[in-house]
Amino acid sequence: MEISQKVRDLGMKLGVALDDYGFCQTIPFRPLETSRAGIFAAGPFIEPKDIPESVVDASGAAANAEALLAQVRGALARYKEYPPERDVRGEPPRVGVFICHCGSNIGGYLDVPDVTEYAKTLPNVVYAENNLYTCSQDSIVRITEKVKEQNLNRVVVASCTPRTHEPLFQDSILAAGLNPYLFEMANIRNQCSWVHSRDRDAATHKARDLIRMSIARVSQLEPLFKFEVPLEHSALVIGGGIAGMNAALNLAEQGFPVHLVEKSAHLGGGWQTKTEGGRQKAEKDWGAYARELIAHVGAHPRIMVHRETKVVETTGFVGNFISRLKRADGAEQTVKHGVVIVATGAQEWRGDSYGLGKDVRVVTQSEFAEQLAEYEIPNPKSPIPNSVVFVQCVGPAEKYCGRLCCSESLENALRLKELNPSARVTILTKDVRTYGFKERLYNEARQRGVVVIRYDDAHLPQIQTADDRQPTAVGGKQPVLSVVGGSAVSIRVWEPMLREEITLNADLVVVATPLTPNEDARELANILKVPVDTDGWFLEAHVKLRPVDFATEGVFVAGAAHYPKFPNEAIAQAQAAAARAATILSKDKLHAGGVIAQVDAEKCTGCLTCVRICPYRVPHIDATKTAIGGIYGAAYIEAAACQGCGICAAECPGKAIQLLHYKDSQVVAKIEALFSDAELIPVSALEVR
Repeated sequence: MEISQKVRDLGMKLGVALDDYGFCQTIPFRPLETSRAGIFAAGPFIEPKDIPESVVDASGAAANAEALLAQVRGALARYKEYPPERDVRGEPPRVGVFICHCGSNIGGYLDVPDVTEYAKTLPNVVYAENNLYTCSQDSIVRITEKVKEQNLNRVVVASCTPRTHEPLFQDSILAAGLNPYLFEMANIRNQCSWVHSRDRDAATHKARDLIRMSIARVSQLEPLFKFEVPLEHSALVIGGGIAGMNAALNLAEQGFPVHLVEKSAHLGGGWQTKTEGGRQKAEKDWGAYARELIAHVGAHPRIMVHRETKVVETTGFVGNFISRLKRADGAEQTVKHGVVIVATGAQEWRGDSYGLGKDVRVVTQSEFAEQLAEYEIPNPKSPIPNSVVFVQCVGPAEKYCGRLCCSESLENALRLKELNPSARVTILTKDVRTYGFKERLYNEARQRGVVVIRYDDAHLPQIQTADDRQPTAVGGKQPVLSVVGGSAVSIRVWEPMLREEITLNADLVVVATPLTPNEDARELANILKVPVDTDGWFLEAHVKLRPVDFATEGVFVAGAAHYPKFPNEAIAQAQAAAARAATILSKDKLHAGGVIAQVDAEKCTGCLTCVRICPYRVPHIDATKTAIGGIYGAAYIEAAACQGCGICAAECPGKAIQLLHYKDSQVVAKIEALFSDAELIPVSALEVR
């Protein structure tokens, strides 16, 4: 990745500082602010980044802009006006089909004109055409015009994924006075041309099938409507570390009241990571930044700080949450809020691998960083070591990459080299992952004589520590050798280049212990009804499209609670979470409804299946509604809280629950259409990859 000359020229015209490679230089501790006030940067313009980090940066930059413009929010806003919706109930279906070439993404692998002509022959279709790019502005306008011209009351677009483009097409038919739920997409790119890219005939036939199925379903669709619900214009931020404080401060500067909950007695969190961008910031700088941040948060009139407090219960739904807070002294308080930001951070893993806790010469990364700070003062208490071995990929990092460990070790190795240039430094690792500009750390370390030796699961390092009398487990896989004499720690490791085992004698062994999820992460996830992955990290709704959102609407994640992050990354994501939260809090009211589950009380037996199965805990038994048997009442689903996942509808044994927009009749119509065409080719004739 490199910066083009045009972007360099733009940066120079804007007057923002660029580095030698043309990347934008941001302000220390403010990772999205350029050298010029009021101009923010995001994504690979700052440094090489992948899509999730770029999306996070974009939302974070928006949050910074929102904070500056908070006092004039909405003053120049223009709201799109839509014509009154036509009432199409009772009308026979009149379906319009728009098929996309998507450049060569679709048109290069199947016969789009042939599929278009086929669509014209299908029941209820009154108009069909193909477009080069159906999502282009001209094509969107054309769909609106054709809905009016052809008096269409249903629309099918055959193109790519509805995950990214469905709202765009729904807006186009809404502009024509058609209910947005009278729309269906056939994914003939991901599910067709990409799958059968080597068989044009199979791809063409499958595109016909997918479009025929979509037409059958859209003919059964009904208009759905949303309704207004009130909104609490305040936020609950859980976690008082760097991420939590930044999120709270940004929202407060946008004009929203914030409840900041911290389980310990002090704000600031437990960050062990101080590295950023090639040793530009020392530990004392981050400490000074944290103290300044704590002062700003404490002085802000819109931030209510709850120390030594935990969230023990949260009920309600987006815009209308109610949380019960409990202090360490047992006192409780209830707060109302519209959104939640989870910024509970992480903790350093503490285990006994490689002699940790058994020998004072074996320390963790954070302990070594503290020792380095002592070495930097005049007349340190202990001599600076002449030989240090770093051991990477330890403990939980055997299952997932610790992400920070490589950069931290290289950072500390270089700090040691500055204090003792003749020190022998060796890093034992499964691989070096210094992403973005942190690769400069690796290059500098190699130039300064730091040796990196790779190992694998079949050749784990073996260490001899002073307190080991009997062989014990190293990483749970190989035995530690018994004690040897001398003051140095002896480490045996397989050297893949020499293809032989070598012995390293070190004054100090630094075990790069990774960050792990906080011990109460799963408990909090259960309270908020949000998911965690198998390791306990909070899990976002979509890694690329929604990297800050949870699947539960109105709840967002920031910082190391998500996965291990450097402070600058945590700050950016905290601001991104604030931006996402502000999209809700800035509205006068919210709209609920649409694709939600509905209970037919006359069919409900009150069996509690939906109550038990719902991951969001939305269904409950309403005693005022009579169920079959009439003992417990019937199930009730609050429309504003329903996430539309459909699990309850699938599990209900009495078929008393229907998911609107995905009713049984609508889904069955689509399935039946798959088997209704005589030209169906057998599965065995399709490419299966």
